[in-house]
Amino acid sequence: MIDLQPFWLTIKLATLTTFILLAVSIPLASWLSQKRGVFKTVVQVVAGMPLVLPPSVIGFYLLLAFSPTGWLGGFLETHFNTRLVFSFAGLVIGSVVYSLPFMVYPIQSGLASLPPSLKEASFSLGKSRWQTLTKVLLPNIKPALLSGIVLTMAHTIGEFGVVLMIGGNIPGKTRVASIAVYDAVESMDYHNANAYALILFATSFIILLALYFFNYRLQRVKQHG
Repeated sequence: MIDLQPFWLTIKLATLTTFILLAVSIPLASWLSQKRGVFKTVVQVVAGMPLVLPPSVIGFYLLLAFSPTGWLGGFLETHFNTRLVFSFAGLVIGSVVYSLPFMVYPIQSGLASLPPSLKEASFSLGKSRWQTLTKVLLPNIKPALLSGIVLTMAHTIGEFGVVLMIGGNIPGKTRVASIAVYDAVESMDYHNANAYALILFATSFIILLALYFFNYRLQRVKQHG
């Protein structure tokens, strides 16, 4: 009988990460889709670094920052009695950093594809920038929003290097499903390793299948609408 606790912890981590990134990425993607210049390029490159950097590199630098001797970890422990390293809160922050491009880029691409006249018409009707974004632009990029949400959740579920570096392997606290697979293999418990891996594979497959199915249905509705 396998321990299901790592899966519930993984779902909790993926859900929190997705909600946080959705709130952060919408204004950031909106800004990136409108601005031009060197600063915008730098921000876009920084946001996309998790796509090219090894997870162990990101995890290492986050571990340094979160440790009690690091600038962030030391400040939080001294002033707020909070330790991020080897904690679930640290996993959430690390997942937000590591999965950022998977939410930002689809939303940015969706917003950039909208005709400028849509925004101009909203402004001419007296709508504010926030109202234009939330009530006019975002409803027109539902596939991009769903892609960002699904990719972020699937990516967080499959995280290994970053969560291992930051959280370690503490049962009930930081031992997510990908760590459970690694732990089972290290213990030569291939039966449980296979069970964990199959559940992760099936979960990721279902999530991505739902995304493609929704986008297909949406395209069919647009074609026949």
